[in-house]
Amino acid sequence: MNSSKTIAIYGASGHGKVVYEIAQLNGYEEIIFIDDGENDHYSFAQFLQTDYDCPMVIAIGNNKVREQAFNKTRKYKIELVTLIHPSAVVSKSAKIDEGTVVMPGVVVNCDTSIGKCVILNTSCVIEHDNIIKDFVHISPNAALSGNVIVRRMTQVGIGTSVIQGITIGENSMVGAGSVVVKNLPSNSLSFGVPAKKVRKFE
Repeated sequence: MNSSKTIAIYGASGHGKVVYEIAQLNGYEEIIFIDDGENDHYSFAQFLQTDYDCPMVIAIGNNKVREQAFNKTRKYKIELVTLIHPSAVVSKSAKIDEGTVVMPGVVVNCDTSIGKCVILNTSCVIEHDNIIKDFVHISPNAALSGNVIVRRMTQVGIGTSVIQGITIGENSMVGAGSVVVKNLPSNSLSFGVPAKKVRKFE
């Protein structure tokens, strides 16, 4: 079954509900949920046995689990699409890679690069010349000033502010409401005003 109006959403959590509405607003008429938990939706393995030949978007908030899901789509050559809410403001010079979801009220300014399967959550601001690597999650109302780099698998917490020119390392988390005024290391939890590393991840 091949239809340009059909999409599969991998992940049936609350995050998946938001992605569902964005898919509707992007003109998808048939929307199939896939979830590997115990529920009424197709599992990924079951979906592969159907005759659907449609693109997919991954609606999983956890960065590592989202990467695992992405690797499954690569193995089976499933097309991933990018979904952008109509209320988002995205510069024509910004580049957004496959599988990324841009939520309501987001601003992405000029010459910014967004990687694969990134979540730009509600009303976050990504200023000019940012580099957001693969599998990053920028939480609601976070604001990144110009020339910020966020390396892969990192989450920037809700309401966090990042000044210009900062690099945040990979596989890290910045706690909610933090103010980032200096570079933060990889594999770490940081938070506070100003944000400081409080724990290293193994």
